Amino acid sequence: MSNISICASSKAEKKAAGIFAAEILQRTGKAPSINDRAVSPCISFCEKKDIDSKDSFEIEENDSGFCFYASGIRGFIFAIGLFLRKTEYNGDNITLANDITGNHTPDKKIRGHQLGYRPLSNTYDAWTPEDYKRAYLDMMYFGANTVEHIPPSIGSKKRNELMQMTAGEMLSAASRTADEFDLDVSLWFPNSEDNVDDAAEHRRKVFSATKRIDAVFPPGGDPGSLPAHELFSRCKVFKEILNEYHPNAQMWPSAQAPHSISGWGDSFVEELDSAEDSIDGIITGPNHAFPINELRRKTPERYGIRFYPDITHNLRCEHPVHFDRDDWNYALAAANGRESANPRPVEYALLHRLSSRYTVGSVTYSEGVNDDLNKAVWCALEWDPDCDIYETVEDYARLYFYGTDTKKAADGIFGLEKNWEGAPETNPQIDNTLRIFEELKKDYPTLSDNWRFLLCLFRAKTDAYVKFRVLDDRKAIKSSAAFIKRGELKKAREVLSSPYSYEIAKIRQDIEATAEKLFELIGIQLGTVRFHADGWERGAVLDTVDLPVSDRQWLLYKLDCAEKTDGAHARDCMMRALERNKVQHDEFYFSVALNGLASLGEKQYGEFYIDTQADRPNRNNGTLPTALFKLYDHFSFHASQGGFSYNTDYCLMISYENSVPDEKCEFEIKANGITVYSGDRFGGTVNKVYTDEMLPDGYTAIMYRLPAECFENGCLDLEITEPHEGFKFGEFRITKRPYGEDRQ
Repeated sequence: MSNISICASSKAEKKAAGIFAAEILQRTGKAPSINDRAVSPCISFCEKKDIDSKDSFEIEENDSGFCFYASGIRGFIFAIGLFLRKTEYNGDNITLANDITGNHTPDKKIRGHQLGYRPLSNTYDAWTPEDYKRAYLDMMYFGANTVEHIPPSIGSKKRNELMQMTAGEMLSAASRTADEFDLDVSLWFPNSEDNVDDAAEHRRKVFSATKRIDAVFPPGGDPGSLPAHELFSRCKVFKEILNEYHPNAQMWPSAQAPHSISGWGDSFVEELDSAEDSIDGIITGPNHAFPINELRRKTPERYGIRFYPDITHNLRCEHPVHFDRDDWNYALAAANGRESANPRPVEYALLHRLSSRYTVGSVTYSEGVNDDLNKAVWCALEWDPDCDIYETVEDYARLYFYGTDTKKAADGIFGLEKNWEGAPETNPQIDNTLRIFEELKKDYPTLSDNWRFLLCLFRAKTDAYVKFRVLDDRKAIKSSAAFIKRGELKKAREVLSSPYSYEIAKIRQDIEATAEKLFELIGIQLGTVRFHADGWERGAVLDTVDLPVSDRQWLLYKLDCAEKTDGAHARDCMMRALERNKVQHDEFYFSVALNGLASLGEKQYGEFYIDTQADRPNRNNGTLPTALFKLYDHFSFHASQGGFSYNTDYCLMISYENSVPDEKCEFEIKANGITVYSGDRFGGTVNKVYTDEMLPDGYTAIMYRLPAECFENGCLDLEITEPHEGFKFGEFRITKRPYGEDRQ
């Protein structure tokens, strides 16, 4: 159809008609006329009070076109979103890709995103009220009914150079816009005040100045350090103040446990029995007191659970890349960091399937537009948990890349997720994904001003840059090894120090230029220096993209060390560096970063954590070998291996991150059930030679004796436990002789 008109009469209908007309004008170049009667072909907006809820809508096809039925502006915006997601545009011709008629009702009652205006954000702090208005419509087009804001807190860093308004001013303006769209407003409001009276007064000021508040979310932890009983006591006080200004607003504290209070989760659950007058439901998210299924079992039926999923972070978070196995390649992690553009549609569909049956809905945790695709996918799943994920990503492309090859764009987005499978040097998908986005840019020049497209292109170029650097590094390391073996260390240095090729340098220039354009278009801060990102961990990919992705820089560092000795010793020193991770055929070496947990023959118990070091500029500075790019952090560790020699004593050596325990430890190592060590962390004997020669500052190599009786026909089951504070390590080896014994 083309030359459509719009029919609208009531205030809500006309408001919806204005929103719809603006979207059609943007896509076709022609503004539809708005009339009080249907003129074919026509989209009619019809208020209907007997619809299931204000979250529901109906679409009916008739002789003149389509009629959108809803009980108010919220439902109309949802209907507009469905229409825009299912239509394709060629000039002023509009074609439906799918049937959109019928009754449409969401599965979950709470569906939203946190868009906090604060300095820590990688994008939102650069926005104006108009940017928020646009973002609200975009999220509602996929069915979101809630936006969560962060009010100003006492004593916090209130403003940076990008923020055109204070947090309080933006909250006031944004809540008015949300109310205009009948979008629920939730406030993430941590207990940062020591004095309850000060906290109450602060909330009174915020609540009274905010036009719309539907829910308040005080986190139990992250941040928070109140005992559970005091958290609930404050909820009661704050809810009374809240309802003075917003009578129907609800209080939803989270079961996120403070690290400093043991047993906090059990206390939280105990408080639920007597908290009915104080709270309306509970939330679970990062640093959860219990896994979501366990929390649901412990929570009285009258309380719904709202999920607070972290869809914005890639690592050091609750759901890291490949959260079910946590095996994201260290080179990709080094360059992309914690908050890079991260479309993960398939993975988040899995997370939703694992979590959604325990919840009444969710408001996602987000720090910027780096997770824009994830927001759309998550909302689509909350509306319909059985939705087709490929079709949802196609909807995203149709909505935002209109007038282009949206199937090809969807393939490219899925390609970005596939880029992070396995090692970059063995992944041909990285080249294919970059080709898709470069072809789209060439074929559809308008995409050069589309920030969502450019964000995908930025990621595709970043991944390609990593892959080509890794390949170049591997070649340089192999060439330098030949010189090192002959003692020609100067030639080895020349090879390792050689610059990257023109092609690699060109990709790096493109990355910089694309970052500049993205900052201009949407305010995303991809670097700390040029774009005012709050820190390297806050989406500043330009601060991490050039970090070492191999041992190339580490070998240069070792050359610096070796050249301080005489010639023969220098060559021997470099040979040990080259063969750092090698052991004999009847010995065993394992690195969390290089080998991955899947190679251990045992699944780890409970919720282990991988503390990635690769993207930390202060750690991955050339002194950190790739073997230590990741640390395993947990209360237990298990491994099963064979191939050891019979009737032979061995030495277990573990490279730990140094840390001082807060309380007495019960550290234990068992080999085939035999206790090798039991006592304070970490026990054993320090291997000073290995620590000094192969480990950077902050790490220590500890040795433990494994007598022959610990092995069973050359097989070993290794178990390490510490139930209170756990432990962190990056690598271990099981060898017949301690490292460096021949040089002591």
